[in-house]
Amino acid sequence: MNSHNPLFKRKYVITGIIIVFALIYIGQLFHLQILSPKYREYADSHAFLRKTLYPARGAIYDRKGELLVYNQPTYDVMMVVREMEAFDTIDFCRTLNIDKQRFYQLNAEMRDPRKNPGYSSYTPQIFMSQLNVEEYGLLQEKLYKFPGIYIQHRTERQYKYPNMGLILGYIAEANKNEIAANPYYIRGDYVGKSGIELSHEEDLRGEKGVEILLRDAHGRIQGKYKNGEYDRAPVSGRDLTLSIDLDLQAYGELLMHNKVGSIIMIEPKTGEILCMISAPNYDPSLLTGRDFGKNYQSLEKNPYKPLINRAVAGTYPPGSTFKPAQGLIFLQEGIITEQTQYVCYHGYPPLGGKPACHGHASPLAIQYALATSCNSFFCYGLNAMLSNRTKYSDVNNAFDHWKDHMVDMGFGYKLGVDLPSEKRGFIPNSKFYTNIFKNSRWNAHNIISTAIGQGEILTTPLQIANFAAMTANRGYFYTPHVVKERKGAPLDTAFTNRRNSEIAREYFEIIVNGMADAVTKGTCYGANLAPEIQVCGKTGTAQNPHGEDHSLFMGFAPKDDPQVAIVVIVENGRFGATNAVPIGRLMLQKFFKGEIPETDKWLEKTMIDRVVLPYLYTKNAPPATTVTIPAAN
Repeated sequence: MNSHNPLFKRKYVITGIIIVFALIYIGQLFHLQILSPKYREYADSHAFLRKTLYPARGAIYDRKGELLVYNQPTYDVMMVVREMEAFDTIDFCRTLNIDKQRFYQLNAEMRDPRKNPGYSSYTPQIFMSQLNVEEYGLLQEKLYKFPGIYIQHRTERQYKYPNMGLILGYIAEANKNEIAANPYYIRGDYVGKSGIELSHEEDLRGEKGVEILLRDAHGRIQGKYKNGEYDRAPVSGRDLTLSIDLDLQAYGELLMHNKVGSIIMIEPKTGEILCMISAPNYDPSLLTGRDFGKNYQSLEKNPYKPLINRAVAGTYPPGSTFKPAQGLIFLQEGIITEQTQYVCYHGYPPLGGKPACHGHASPLAIQYALATSCNSFFCYGLNAMLSNRTKYSDVNNAFDHWKDHMVDMGFGYKLGVDLPSEKRGFIPNSKFYTNIFKNSRWNAHNIISTAIGQGEILTTPLQIANFAAMTANRGYFYTPHVVKERKGAPLDTAFTNRRNSEIAREYFEIIVNGMADAVTKGTCYGANLAPEIQVCGKTGTAQNPHGEDHSLFMGFAPKDDPQVAIVVIVENGRFGATNAVPIGRLMLQKFFKGEIPETDKWLEKTMIDRVVLPYLYTKNAPPATTVTIPAAN
């Protein structure tokens, strides 16, 4: 045969084209039947109904076993779009107590892949969530009228007490970012958004199960597929026991009524947080059910920011509560000894009496300087350290030694508490000041406010409370935490490993003696519970550029066998002794005695009734004395 014949070539061209089309056809069949889930889903949806079985979320208890958070049944309306037939929409809307506009809105959101990633018309999709028992009953009776409509059982959070909203946190429907980041979640799933609910989400959520039901040719349920051989039971979430004492927590929230600030109490021997009050707080039951959105908006718009956990996310100049840490550094670095004395003439003499100081005996040593909260002493100490050229090559080297000690004592970085949103505060290094002053020849007098916990220094209430616990332990601490036990699992070693300071125990003893004197004969006298309980403490009055100074108290008790460390911060509360110390006194009595003695009932009433709210610089801000933040019961 002549290979140059045009008909011969055409035969092979046509054969080639037929083969190519055949391969494309076979490839498409392979894609549709093997690779693509669409037709598999379609076939499966006619033969099977896969029902997700949601686990019960773990319960939460306080340290004494008091139930705080539990679950109650709730119901979701599910739709399988491919199974839906025409039905009475008005009757359906009446049953669910919604109007037709809401029906179409929910229907559109369900079908929108942007709002409902992974949407499929073959599988059950959530249409409406959180039906109550009455709505569930009405819909269940009429379910036969609405083909393609199913009811899914799940649970929602319930709170036994109106306390601890910021610690417990809340759960809400997973957003598209959370769904995209974790294949566990689908549209309609609920996830922890804050507090323990977020930080222990994997513990609390459990594992979903599945029930596979067999359909007949008409789509009617015939029972379980292969008698449930392929079903998987849900695994309930892990119960958690908190270190929080509910009675102590509720009392602290009561004392902080109509105030802004924090109270934290820590067990020094373990790092367990006994109470963590952030004021204002909110009742956790507000952020459940269908009123979640409305209530969340109200809390978010509240000018006093009740959704912010100030105990871990609030940053404040520590004021004079920073002086014990300064003293420890000066002692450890050999800048001062227990006998070193500096003068004070109502302020720091080298700078013309700035920072100012109140009247007391002079000269004075470290122990008396702590008792009287002398500003001048600590200014002299910082200057002596930063100007020491025998020990340090220059001011930058000296200051970085200072900064390293502060970090060693838990300042400047996150401690790692098992709650979200913790802030690190701010402890500057030498480069920070070199950049500010445009050269490296700055000195202590340029940053003298640092000596008394002002200037650029920022700490969180948790860091100050942790330092109090470290001082109580004479040089070590355990990372503060609010979860005491995880049912069936150990705590993370981050909370059980002891963290030791580089500062010698003997220097902590000197500081402890100064803090004991501050309570018995100094600025913390209002916290004196002797002879029954020997309290060690330190007041602070932190300058605030936005209003009145903040009132601070930090301490621990008893002196020789510490059982509790405490910090109290009242924003705009003025002197430490005015508001923070009285609250600290009451909290310590509540801790040690379980009740307030009759001799202090007047003080209790005074602090509960006192309004200490900052003026808000907004056009329509009400006078502070008329603003009321609901108190916990």
